[in-house]
Amino acid sequence: MFSDPEKNIAQLSLGEGNYVADFGSGSGFYSFAAAEAVGSTGRVYALDIQKDLLQKVKKEAQARHLANIEIIWSDLDHLGGSKLREASMDAVVLANILFQLENKDNPIQEVKRILKKGGRVLVIDWLSSFGGVGPQAKDVLSKEKSQELFVKHGFVLDREISAGAQHYGFIFRK
Repeated sequence: MFSDPEKNIAQLSLGEGNYVADFGSGSGFYSFAAAEAVGSTGRVYALDIQKDLLQKVKKEAQARHLANIEIIWSDLDHLGGSKLREASMDAVVLANILFQLENKDNPIQEVKRILKKGGRVLVIDWLSSFGGVGPQAKDVLSKEKSQELFVKHGFVLDREISAGAQHYGFIFRK
């Protein structure tokens, strides 16, 4: 793995009892780190369009005795696609997903819809394609374009974070 989910989640400063949505959870690395950070009174929603990956996350969460992770099949290209209530989340994680999204505006609007006032978004994505290790060069969303996208939708940059040698990272606030 090229970025460290535990380190990146720690920079988000989650607290006991927080509610977190992991958009495009994939194999669940960020979901697991967030579940540890929010404790038994918090909740993490692992959202993905790939049902097989969600089942993998569910099994791994059970093996790790993390009862605070809920998996949700989601199509994040549509407003309401997360199936989460409006203003119900303290934080949202978008790790290595922006480069995959064709229409980047809808998922950002969905993040805004489900975040509580003052809620935070952790954005981690690839700096480059690194010779085929990351996304194809044509799919990489630059740091600058990523920041512009969130600001365009009314988010405020809280800070840039260190996300590893191949990734950039931001924390935005609603």
